[in-house]
Amino acid sequence: MALNLYWIQAGGCGGDTMSFLSTERPDVAALMQAIGVNLLWHPSLSNISAPEQKQLLDSMAEGTTPLDVLVVEGSMVRGPAGTGMFDARGGRPRKDLVVALARRAHYVIALGTCASFGGMGVGGEIDATGLQFTRDKRGGLLGADFCAGSGLPVLNLAGCPCHHDVLGGTLMALLAGAELALDEFQRPLDWYGTMVHQGCTRNEYHEYRVEEETFGEKGCLFFHMGCQGPLTGGTCNKALWNQRSSKTRVGVPCFGCTNPEFPADQPFFSTRNIEGIPLALPKGVRRAHYMAYKDMAAAAAPERLKMRSTDV
Repeated sequence: MALNLYWIQAGGCGGDTMSFLSTERPDVAALMQAIGVNLLWHPSLSNISAPEQKQLLDSMAEGTTPLDVLVVEGSMVRGPAGTGMFDARGGRPRKDLVVALARRAHYVIALGTCASFGGMGVGGEIDATGLQFTRDKRGGLLGADFCAGSGLPVLNLAGCPCHHDVLGGTLMALLAGAELALDEFQRPLDWYGTMVHQGCTRNEYHEYRVEEETFGEKGCLFFHMGCQGPLTGGTCNKALWNQRSSKTRVGVPCFGCTNPEFPADQPFFSTRNIEGIPLALPKGVRRAHYMAYKDMAAAAAPERLKMRSTDV
């Protein structure tokens, strides 16, 4: 059985498409064929005329053409004044088209952080929102109680961009009828249930509080350089980019791009802290205990770590 999939781009940069097109093993075409996806439309892969596109949209909205999976990339633009006309197609607000298609879809996927939570347009003139969340508040464009034909809410595959393996794995799970456990923000736990910090090659430096205050060294970036890895659920050190790397592996702090509040209203490369201890701590961690533990850990740090060497 093939899945009819329609992919629509809304208020975004197209980065999630670029990520998905980077799928390597197998490549996009082989993946789609292997898992049985019938791609009705993708803005970068499809080539049909405007009348044919209109006919397809009308057919899906009426229920004549089954819509198994609706993939939405980019935030839902509601401005100006709730009309949505800042992002319109053929004189019709794109948000209205998304609502009509979502009502017919068996599964609805919000691909990327903008589609999931609204992204950088939240609170601005374009009045952006996600499909079922506005930042961390449930609601969004479709409403808090929305469920697709499958009975599932919107599946939020957050990331800026979303890693291509997350979308591929989710589509395979849906086709196989596997149950997808979701977290509080409707992200699949298989992909977002572990912290970016887990699997980071700088973990030992973090445990002994060998910290960095500038770029180019091997130590931990959490305490001063703005790294959000211990606070962010995601795949970056689990499913590596280009089968090879991640931000922290090349010395760049995790930006927390899978979190609902991304982009945060603070500098990327600076950690807000009190006496060297970050204001934001991992869930369940008490500040007093953390301060005492990290002070003792720093005092006990092996010399090889202080020298920024992992050699034994």
